[in-house]
Amino acid sequence: MSPSAAPHRASLGFIFAIVLIDMLGFGIVIPVMPKLIMGLAHVPIDTAAIYAGWLGAGYAAMQFVFAPVIGNLSDRFGRRPVMLASVLAMAIDYSIQGVAPVFWWLVIGRIIAGVTGASYSAAYAAIADITPPEKRAASFGLMGMAFGLGFIIGPAAGGLLATLGERMPFHAAAALAFANFLFGLFFLRESLAPENRRPFDLRQANAFGTLKALRGQSGAVTWFVGALGLWQLAHVVYPAIWSYFAMEAYGFDQKQVGLGLAMVGLSSALVQGFGLRKVAPLIGETRAVMLGVGAVCLSALLYHLARSTPMVYLAICVGSLQGFIQPSIAAMNSRAVDARSQGELQGATQAIGGIASIVGPPLYSGIFARFSGPLAVLRAPAMPLLVSAGIALGALGLFLAGVRRSAKSG
Repeated sequence: MSPSAAPHRASLGFIFAIVLIDMLGFGIVIPVMPKLIMGLAHVPIDTAAIYAGWLGAGYAAMQFVFAPVIGNLSDRFGRRPVMLASVLAMAIDYSIQGVAPVFWWLVIGRIIAGVTGASYSAAYAAIADITPPEKRAASFGLMGMAFGLGFIIGPAAGGLLATLGERMPFHAAAALAFANFLFGLFFLRESLAPENRRPFDLRQANAFGTLKALRGQSGAVTWFVGALGLWQLAHVVYPAIWSYFAMEAYGFDQKQVGLGLAMVGLSSALVQGFGLRKVAPLIGETRAVMLGVGAVCLSALLYHLARSTPMVYLAICVGSLQGFIQPSIAAMNSRAVDARSQGELQGATQAIGGIASIVGPPLYSGIFARFSGPLAVLRAPAMPLLVSAGIALGALGLFLAGVRRSAKSG
């Protein structure tokens, strides 16, 4: 191992730990949100799903605005200070939600969470800083593994903590976020070399200004970012309605929802932590994306047909192959621009994904409400998942167009 490889590997490990703890905090509160919204807003579950959809839209709107700003700031001042400030703000945010006496406190909390969640643009840029271009899909997949592990432990722990009170998961999430801040304060190293920093440009601190500038480096960037944005619109169906869907379709309680999401996390971690390192290099990034989209479509059909818990878990396992999609597209996207523009690129990508996340939660919760509950036009709680599968096919089309453009320019 070269002298420079050890600190880079250590930095990747620290970023992995930060993302993992972030996702633990996020996952812990998922099982209790339906009941909490129903209690604070005094509404039934189908209406609570719509409220949750608008909360998700507010979260995404803040990401859309702040992801390019944070990405550009990380290109100017470095990744470390940006990530640390965001994690500390996240601890404050969970504390606010943990004591919310009325529904509007949750609204404020989700707005703050959207700003702090925009720090992932800096985290992904840091990965691009320290990883050779040909290994970035595996490194991005490692971050996906951290997401998955967070969903293994987080929702299961949230379901158990809920037995002590609906607010307890929020207090645990705040403690985890603060521990995350302390961990990064002492151990996270700066990944952006001084010679690769560039001045902050407010004109490019938005998604469209950034994409206009980056398109000069590669025409494929627009297609890849579009594919990632449309994939985000497809993928957001899971955090938007899965808890509500499982309760309505299968009669799951909070503990069962937590365990189901833990299975989502376990299978996703296996795919992104090991599949991307073993399978993706053999079949290539293009075929890996095609495999992932095919799995999304099949799992949606299985969810619709499921009549037993084992079949639900089969759908979860099949759907985990979607873990090939985002890291593979992101790796090809990161290779399309130079080292000085990684934060800018990741900020634009996350912002476009933010648009999808603004549209997605109200879209899917509205579909869920139309096909669930006492006023359903047709009882089909899995309809949002079927719509999501169709959108994933659209993302595949944009990605393949980008691949063709990249081949021509290469």
